[in-house]
Amino acid sequence: MTAPRFDVGTDAAGGRRLRLSGHWTLMELAAGYEPYAVELARLAREPALTWDIRAVTALDSTGATLLWRAWGGQRIAALELRPEQAPIFARIEAVSREDTARPAPAAGLEWLIAVGRMTLGFRAHLVDLIALIGQMVLDLGHLARHPRDIPWRETSANLFKSGVRAMPVTALVGFLIGVVLSYLSALQLKTFGAGIFIINILGIGIIRELGPVLVAVLVAGRSGSAMTAQLGVMRVTEEIDALATMGVSRSLRLVLPKVAALAVVMPLLVLWTSTTALLGGMVSAQWQLDISYGFFIDTLPKVVPVANLWIALVKGATFGMLVALVACHFGLRVRPNTESLSANTTASVVTGITLVMLVDAVFAIATRNIGIQ
Repeated sequence: MTAPRFDVGTDAAGGRRLRLSGHWTLMELAAGYEPYAVELARLAREPALTWDIRAVTALDSTGATLLWRAWGGQRIAALELRPEQAPIFARIEAVSREDTARPAPAAGLEWLIAVGRMTLGFRAHLVDLIALIGQMVLDLGHLARHPRDIPWRETSANLFKSGVRAMPVTALVGFLIGVVLSYLSALQLKTFGAGIFIINILGIGIIRELGPVLVAVLVAGRSGSAMTAQLGVMRVTEEIDALATMGVSRSLRLVLPKVAALAVVMPLLVLWTSTTALLGGMVSAQWQLDISYGFFIDTLPKVVPVANLWIALVKGATFGMLVALVACHFGLRVRPNTESLSANTTASVVTGITLVMLVDAVFAIATRNIGIQ
């Protein structure tokens, strides 16, 4: 019999003895946990009852916790058990003692505890991210000495997935943004008879700011989430542990190709998206303000210095590396369960977009005197 059983009898001295037998495990207790808990709690109130669990053939944490709660959260004195059963009760007792020793938060200080937890969590993320960057630097040093180990295939695969496949959606969104920005600007410029300045607004706004930020947001939501999910699934299925067992560097084969691919492809996507956005703005300007395509194309390089293009390309490369690092960081933090996978994927997208905005603000301050006539 593997089902958990207990019966009350008398021993040689005439005392009452409760004998437990069978498998006291999660599988066997799942169907009747509550009846067992109620009956054992009733028996635990008898002061002279001896508990004999030596006949229990299998005992896991579920069964031990059931008994511990029946005893009122403490180990009873009249307990007979086998030596190999003692450690599991010792662990439960240690956890129970730790919980009772932890002081309750003072009233009104819950916010301080929340802030402390957020600070410690931010510190843990920052340390792991710095460690990931340091490992990448070491990998680059290794590749400089051993060019044969460069992961060309992984990098080209990420270039295709993050770059080529992203071109249709970035072109569509860029074109529509250009149309909307041009249309709204034209409505205001008409009022002051300054429609010609729409080229300045579109050129500076799209090339310098909207193009890089828009691409970064799209890539963070599309490619960044995919990278996090890919590494997270590999974490859940223990593929990353298998790579470590075979002596394959996870950062060299999984992280570095993604960061390198986005660093290369993001400036190209910025150029591609800015071009389609300017095309949409040019079409809308022709409709709203009757500005010809030839005049728009001829005037654009005169009112937008080429320095703005270089700033946009540097932003694209920086945003690409940032999004890839954040995606890989959260992907490697996934624990082997689906809830952790979904939570880290969401955190990856939100954190990536937030950091892109913060870095873009830093770029705006640092380059405020460059490329502006």
